[in-house]
Amino acid sequence: MSSDDPLLLIVSSPSGAGKTTLASRLLAKVTGLVFSVSHTTRRPRATELDGREYHFVDRPSFEQLIVDDAFLEWAEVHDNLYGTSRAEVERARGARGILFDVDHQGARQIKSVRPDAVAIFILPPSMSVLKQRLQGRASEDQATVERRFRVARSEIAHYGLFDYVLMNDDLERATERLISIVLAEECRRGRTARVAERLLAETHGFGGTVPPHAKE
Repeated sequence: MSSDDPLLLIVSSPSGAGKTTLASRLLAKVTGLVFSVSHTTRRPRATELDGREYHFVDRPSFEQLIVDDAFLEWAEVHDNLYGTSRAEVERARGARGILFDVDHQGARQIKSVRPDAVAIFILPPSMSVLKQRLQGRASEDQATVERRFRVARSEIAHYGLFDYVLMNDDLERATERLISIVLAEECRRGRTARVAERLLAETHGFGGTVPPHAKE
């Protein structure tokens, strides 16, 4: 990892915790981030566009992409397939960072390939609030709501896979905290070491010496 590599940001949550809203707000407020558009076999919702929220494909097409090793990660969630193509990561080269909206299975797979990826898990303030949010989705029937709510507990149980756990109890506060994570991660030593080493090298041009502890 160096300052030239895009920051890999993983945002995950149980359905209804608000990760899509928070991800959209992060992209709007932090310039230079690129959203990784996943492939999925689920049907698009009324407000979704192919190529914007997801690449919507049928199951045979998705399964062929698996055979072709086209995915960095993929998983089956709520009876639908979801995956991040390697092409999406290539598209982000030169960007400030790339944002992945995936579940805990996808997060684990990305971290296994790129341990430097920063994984953030979004929690609802309570399970009752989570169920209210799911019921407020006009695009889903009650059976779907109940299924997503049952799965939520198992998803939350995987919070230990993530580097940060952020509660979405207030949208503005949660957005600020998410932005703060990005800014802090950009300042990690592994991403800024090259700049420090360049400055140390410049001291030779001024007849300076590098103190023995400089590279500790």
